[in-house]
Amino acid sequence: MKITWLGHSCFMLEGAEGTLVLDPYSDGSVPGWRLPELKADAVLCSHGHADHAGVEKVKLSGRAHGYGIEAVGCFHDGEGGALRGENIIHIITGGGVRVAHLGDLGHGLDSEQLARIGRPDVLLIPVGGHFTIDAAQADAIAREIGARVTVPMHYRGEGFGYEVIGPLSDFTALRDGVVYADSNSFDPADYEDGATLVLKPVI
Repeated sequence: MKITWLGHSCFMLEGAEGTLVLDPYSDGSVPGWRLPELKADAVLCSHGHADHAGVEKVKLSGRAHGYGIEAVGCFHDGEGGALRGENIIHIITGGGVRVAHLGDLGHGLDSEQLARIGRPDVLLIPVGGHFTIDAAQADAIAREIGARVTVPMHYRGEGFGYEVIGPLSDFTALRDGVVYADSNSFDPADYEDGATLVLKPVI
């Protein structure tokens, strides 16, 4: 499976099962990022905010895809959704690879949620705080899940991201085995168990 980070929390998954886009963002919704027009067989959004639900940016092929998709309900905040509403964790399986995208998770996970996520090959996790879990919470959750490869998302970088969210370094300072990729795409099979993979922003 090829996984490509397209900025913020948007990823494209490509494999024999087809092409799938997660959490595309609308034009003008995320400082410094502009999503190109995408083509895919399916699009999944964790919630309805413009920086995660820009479905107009994805042209659907009309073809059926072969991915397995599971949805785990949770919240966008630590107050049971009272502040920002609900959030969906999507778990996608294809080509023997299991990917968990946490969307805008805003709280710790309970035992049932952790059991449903299991131990994925790839964990895509927000780390910036303010609107989501922060770096320390993300580190704790990532350790509970124990994915083979953990990929941070939804953070502030040089020239991109919301000013109110934290930088990537807040998270990487807490992690062992950090690998900085030289592109925004990767194949999970290329990385050792326990890696924290930082993908290169391509703006």
